[in-house]
Amino acid sequence: MEILLLIIYSGIVWLIFFKFKLLPWNTISQVIVFIIPVVAISLLILFLNIVAPSSHDVRVLNYNVEIVPTVTGMVTEVNVKPNQHVKKGDTLFKIDPVPFQLKVDNLKSRIPSLEAKVVSAKAYDRELEDQISGAANRIHVIDAQLDLAIKREQQTKQLADLGAGSKFDYEQAQANLSNLQAQRTVAISEKSQYLQRVSAVNTEGELSEITQARADLEQAQVELQEAEWKLSQTVYLAPSNGRIVNLQLRPGTIAVQFPIKPVLTFIEDEQWIIALYNQNEIRYVKDDDPAEIALKTYPNKIIKCKVDHIIWANAQGQITASGRLPDTQESHLTEGRFAVRLSVTDQDKDLFLAPGAVGQGAIYTEKGALIHLVRKVIMRVGTKMDWLVLKLH
Repeated sequence: MEILLLIIYSGIVWLIFFKFKLLPWNTISQVIVFIIPVVAISLLILFLNIVAPSSHDVRVLNYNVEIVPTVTGMVTEVNVKPNQHVKKGDTLFKIDPVPFQLKVDNLKSRIPSLEAKVVSAKAYDRELEDQISGAANRIHVIDAQLDLAIKREQQTKQLADLGAGSKFDYEQAQANLSNLQAQRTVAISEKSQYLQRVSAVNTEGELSEITQARADLEQAQVELQEAEWKLSQTVYLAPSNGRIVNLQLRPGTIAVQFPIKPVLTFIEDEQWIIALYNQNEIRYVKDDDPAEIALKTYPNKIIKCKVDHIIWANAQGQITASGRLPDTQESHLTEGRFAVRLSVTDQDKDLFLAPGAVGQGAIYTEKGALIHLVRKVIMRVGTKMDWLVLKLH
């Protein structure tokens, strides 16, 4: 654009001083003629970089998801091709499900027997409760008989002491009392044994039959849920819309559940278009300002965008947390750049932008609208130069 302006200016000078000779061509006019374009173009560039700042470093970025299987097994199917676009939920690959299905079937076959064991344990538990109730009733009856036997023993003793009763009756009353006391001790012991059986843990620290049966059933059900989840993970689905590049996964490969060994790299459709600017260039840039980018993958193509937001942070604004004192030496980068995120407008939203594509761009602020045309011309001339491949090999 500057060259075009110089050519137009040179034509005007030629017409004024040489063609029509409207002014004399002397030392003063020559100095003025050479100073005017230098000053004018310098001022134009200075204002242009403020009201329509440009960036020579525009990048297309995509989110990458490293695909690590959640189960380990042999890959039996790969359901995608390199660079094939897939939607969220589409099948990417499958792992041999046989070992996981066997585990599920084994647990399913165990659960009915465990459930029957719980039912049996519940019946046994009810039987123990009946025995406890019977033992308690026996103790109650024995207590009533014991009270009567104590009174009988006291009465026969008094009669025997007074000579009004026989010593045999007193001894018989004592024997009956001792017998009832022994029966009560046996009944209490039986009740205690029944209570230990029905309780969660007996005196030896072992689980009761019903508690153990329920614990075994719950453990089997949890293991079944885990086994069914692992079986579902043998079919790996796309986490979002995107594509897989550099596909090297093949049937027969052992997919390992290891975080640092992904089997695929999935590139999501969601993109970031980043333009890097010096800090003093974006003073007037605001969200939704119109912008244009030109990528080297599309020579002679202007892609319409708008400012999404400015990322007001960079690595120079962070001090790493450590036990060392902050390093206050001057950085080799005297001015850290800020990134401006751009979003493609509806006009070019269906255009494929390859992750990693680079190019140039410009933002058109609300100020200096009259000279935005100069930046647009510069952008269009620059993207035409992308047609040239300047190399000798």
